[in-house]
Amino acid sequence: MQAALTPASTTNTLGHPSTTADASPAEQPGSATLTHYQIIRRNGSVVPFEPQKIAVAMMKAFLAVHGTQGAASASVREVVDTLTQNVVRALVRSRPGGGTFHIEDVQDQAELGLMRGGHHEVARAYVLYRERRTQERAHQQEQKTHSVPALHVIDLGQRVPLDEARLLGLIQSACANLGADIQAAPIVAETMRNLYDGVPMDEVYKASILAARTLIEKDPDYTYATARLLLHTIVREVLGRDVIQSDMGQAYIDYFPQFIQKGVENDLLDERLQQQFDLRRLGAALKADRDLQFDYLGLQTLYDRYFLHVKKTRIELPQAFFMRVAMGLALNEADREARAIEFYEVLSSFDFMSSTPTLFNAGTLRSQLSSCYLTTVPDDLDGIYESIKENALLSKFAGGLGNDWTRVRALGSHIKGTNGESQGVVPFLKVVNDTAVAVNQGGKRKGAVCTYLETWHLDIEEFLELRKNTGDDRRRTHDMNTANWIPDLFMRRVMEKGTWTLFSPNNVPDLHDLFGADFEKAYVAYEEKAARGEIKPAKTVQATDMWRKMLTMLFETGHPWITFKDACNVRSPQQHAGVVHSSNLCTEITLNTSDTETAVCNLGSVNLLQHIKNGQIDHDKLKKTITVAMRMLDNVIDINYYAVKKARDSNLRHRPVGLGLMGFQDSLYELRIPYASQAAVEFADQSMEAICYYAYWASTELAKERGQYSSYKGSLWDRGILPFDTLDMLASARGGYVEVDRSSSLDWDALRKKIAQDGMRNSNCVAIAPTATISNIIGVDASIEPSFGNLSVKSNLSGEFTVINGGLVRDLKRLGLWDDVMIMDLKHFKGSLHPIDRVPQDIKALYSTAFEVESQWLVEAASRRQKWIDQAQSLNIYMAGASGKKLDDTYKLAWIRGLKTTYYLRTQSATHVEMSTVNTRQLNAVSSGNEGATNSASASAQGQSSAPEVTAAVPATDVQFSAIDDPGCEACQ
Repeated sequence: MQAALTPASTTNTLGHPSTTADASPAEQPGSATLTHYQIIRRNGSVVPFEPQKIAVAMMKAFLAVHGTQGAASASVREVVDTLTQNVVRALVRSRPGGGTFHIEDVQDQAELGLMRGGHHEVARAYVLYRERRTQERAHQQEQKTHSVPALHVIDLGQRVPLDEARLLGLIQSACANLGADIQAAPIVAETMRNLYDGVPMDEVYKASILAARTLIEKDPDYTYATARLLLHTIVREVLGRDVIQSDMGQAYIDYFPQFIQKGVENDLLDERLQQQFDLRRLGAALKADRDLQFDYLGLQTLYDRYFLHVKKTRIELPQAFFMRVAMGLALNEADREARAIEFYEVLSSFDFMSSTPTLFNAGTLRSQLSSCYLTTVPDDLDGIYESIKENALLSKFAGGLGNDWTRVRALGSHIKGTNGESQGVVPFLKVVNDTAVAVNQGGKRKGAVCTYLETWHLDIEEFLELRKNTGDDRRRTHDMNTANWIPDLFMRRVMEKGTWTLFSPNNVPDLHDLFGADFEKAYVAYEEKAARGEIKPAKTVQATDMWRKMLTMLFETGHPWITFKDACNVRSPQQHAGVVHSSNLCTEITLNTSDTETAVCNLGSVNLLQHIKNGQIDHDKLKKTITVAMRMLDNVIDINYYAVKKARDSNLRHRPVGLGLMGFQDSLYELRIPYASQAAVEFADQSMEAICYYAYWASTELAKERGQYSSYKGSLWDRGILPFDTLDMLASARGGYVEVDRSSSLDWDALRKKIAQDGMRNSNCVAIAPTATISNIIGVDASIEPSFGNLSVKSNLSGEFTVINGGLVRDLKRLGLWDDVMIMDLKHFKGSLHPIDRVPQDIKALYSTAFEVESQWLVEAASRRQKWIDQAQSLNIYMAGASGKKLDDTYKLAWIRGLKTTYYLRTQSATHVEMSTVNTRQLNAVSSGNEGATNSASASAQGQSSAPEVTAAVPATDVQFSAIDDPGCEACQ
């Protein structure tokens, strides 16, 4: 391709100016135009990046295979143009701020593009040509007798020879203690290949990071070498000098007070951090060796989105970051230093991690630490727009929103004030959608909101279609999530093939606040009135038809999600204090809302993997971690900044928190348990029982120390009814239809007595959030998710990151099966082991990916967790080969198994995970330094599967994959 790129062409293969080269900056990925990019040729010279040369080389490859006549057709030319644009897009995306590519980077990407496009013969010819040219160049190199000139760099403004020994030492240090397979030599060779005479020293270090990350899929432990090289550049940026790892302990002690002072002086940190803490003591408590725990994705995520900066220069190092968060959470403690160190220990050890808002804002001037806000919207114009304003205020400071719109009257209902007819809910939801986009949370990402509507609302059918890509766009909400809030009576009508009546809420106002038997009694009475013509407007449909449409829209658009009103209310500890009218943005929070209360929840998650020891749960460590974590979460309530008074009043009155978990899949690997197994279901049961038991125990201990939450009297806790006990209440309310295992292993009677004696500090204690971002930070699988792929790429605006299953690689090495062929097989089969014959069945079962785990296993495990949880869980449903019957069976099973909510439906055909390649050096790009970049783009994908019993008018489109690629609901993450 080097020879093919020598002609300086100004046109593309169709003979007109290249659309790729001439595209406007807005059309190019990243922030830089193509003039900001250069090519390093093999002789070390640097030339401008000219995309049209890629098209010429591609066309020559087609000519070599198809001949002049075959390659001259318009269709081939169009293919070449498309391939060229894809190559340029991939290259630019890897360095969004501009930079240099080695000529082989371009060729690698062109080769990959041909293979992905299915042009295998052309790709083969292209590969053979490259190999032949490589051999020719090697032969020519052997003939040269003159010495290679010294490479110079620009360091601190001076042109000096590159100190290769120093660079080698840095890379060897990054590879130290990572095993014999992690070698410095290939990183050094790749780094040198990408340098040119006069390169800035910072670019040399960046080149070493880029070089190391290309090897991650060869061996996943290269991710730690890459992270250490990145850490070196971060230390240089923050401290202004190189510091070897053995000196970092003292460096932290010296730096930490200066960091706090600089943060205060630049109006980033609360001055109380400087005034009220012994900074030398806290600096001495920092453990520099914990910087080595990070993998590349985790450290890059922290650098790009969490570390404090002044004029885009970072001032925060990893351990200082954790201590800053710990100090922010210990501000009101009597022994602040001791508590801050205690909090720092669980964070920096990766035993527990607070949610993103807490990590962002703890210790800062605007300590908005809470994750989720739930509101209910009244049926009057003032109240509606007050609610939208409240959304904007809460969204501004990084809160995820759940709105209940059930009370707003339906289309065609009477309006007394104007003697006219209502336009219904949908026009207002369009305003909500646009508000979420407009208020973009300080430039960090677009606002995020989910709207809930009950199934009996007369606008429900139009509500179901809000996310469609067809129809009147004025009645579509492409950026807003939606969820069905389904009463049990509707599900019983579906099961029993009955009818279902739709009402406008202004005619049946009490239904909104009723659940269980009370709801059924009132609803049936209203149905009888409607049948007599006494309630208008109203509409009667077949319940199964409505259910089918719900599932159809869920399949086609990913929305509305399926959530269950009665399970959330009957099992709520706070049913004496109000009604749960909706869940939140990620469906794990189930708290009361009213006209005077906006519900708030504060989240954090235990890393379950860190609490597995000798093949079982380490109960002593788990109890200790959760005790500290619950204290941290309770502290958030008092320290938190509240943008809305109703939120403050509610949070201080009820004090709910949401302790969750992550690393469930990693724990199964550690225990050698396949996700799709009864043993995994039992482990889900036992692990969740332990987490809930210790969380509730910690809350009652806090109540003993700090006092009960103010609305405790009359709660289920106060009545001696624990979440486990409410399954029988749900079965009674439904008249059956609850089939849940009731077994237990811990001493719940002892906890019941403890609560009776001391009460509870928090109305709610446990909720399982998605954890997509914080699990990236600590390097485990998100939440309760099965592994998405054994070899894949995670994308965000920091770049693209190769993710490979380290446990699998270790097992395959042990079996002598880890080689280049296995890597290529994993890429070809999109991270799946199942089609690879030489892999043993037990390994295939253990490392089955999300779409290879039948969806009923996900539901069964979730059911076992839900029996212990006082709130809910973000449960994604993965489904290969989705059909109407499969959807119907899965969601009915979720209801019967007592689940409160479900989250995204992810069908295999609607999901595309980009496969990586060892030679594709564009993956895992180092950040360009652009500030405020978060992963806010939708992961839209086209799906081609059909649903026989659920008629899909169009393939699945615009499905967001929050826990994989798009943590738009990062408040819960």
